[in-house]
Amino acid sequence: MFHTPLGLIAAEDSSSGGGAAIFQLFFFGLIFVAMYFLLIRPQRRRTREAQELNRALSVGDEVQTASGIVGFITGFDKEDQAGDVAWIDIAENVEIRVMRSAISRRVNASSTPAAEPAADKDDSDDKK
Repeated sequence: MFHTPLGLIAAEDSSSGGGAAIFQLFFFGLIFVAMYFLLIRPQRRRTREAQELNRALSVGDEVQTASGIVGFITGFDKEDQAGDVAWIDIAENVEIRVMRSAISRRVNASSTPAAEPAADKDDSDDKK
């Protein structure tokens, strides 16, 4: 009845059972489930963790920005109503302003900048 190769392929597909269609639907469903667990779910988890970190930031936390700068939070902008700008002390008498969203992680939670340890005078006295 069909004399062209395309017609033969179409005739074979129409005569096949419904099992192949169910397998194809199952296969596409499996791909969707895999995409959910490999892409969507981990991204939602990272977003949730970033939001929790931003809410939990406080003065004195040692943080790292997305660009790799490490410093201590000294305050949040009072002029900004949302409080989205943080002041970070990166060196003595050097502070920078960064967006809260640019802070990628806490290095040391709620620790204050450690003062330079004074030279042990007791040890130096013992040596004399």
